[in-house]
Amino acid sequence: QVQLVESGGGLVQAGGSLRLSCAASGRTFSTYAMGWFRQAPEKEREFVAAISWSGGISVYAGSVKGRFTISRDNAKNTVYLQMNSLKPEDTAVYYCASGRSRIPDQRRYEYDYWGQGTQVTVSS
Repeated sequence: QVQLVESGGGLVQAGGSLRLSCAASGRTFSTYAMGWFRQAPEKEREFVAAISWSGGISVYAGSVKGRFTISRDNAKNTVYLQMNSLKPEDTAVYYCASGRSRIPDQRRYEYDYWGQGTQVTVSS
């Protein structure tokens, strides 16, 4: 059974930083792309960032490009999201997801396993 467990969320002031982690188990982690999505209250879940199976390709939403960095450690079966220069509009529940293929994708239906999410709150 595939499990994805996020950690690292919390409350931070605007301009601060957080690093999210997502530990995976139950499938060959290094075979698949991984992604981060987020969902703010009363909004649709939206794409944040994704990374290819090897870590060689990463893609970002325009709203976070230049501030967030996705990375992975296949030896530890873990994907990370380093978030810098946080803004109040980054407040959301952040979810990691395991892709259906090796290639990173912005579309939700290209991910078949999801974590439970971790809350990130940015105060102004």
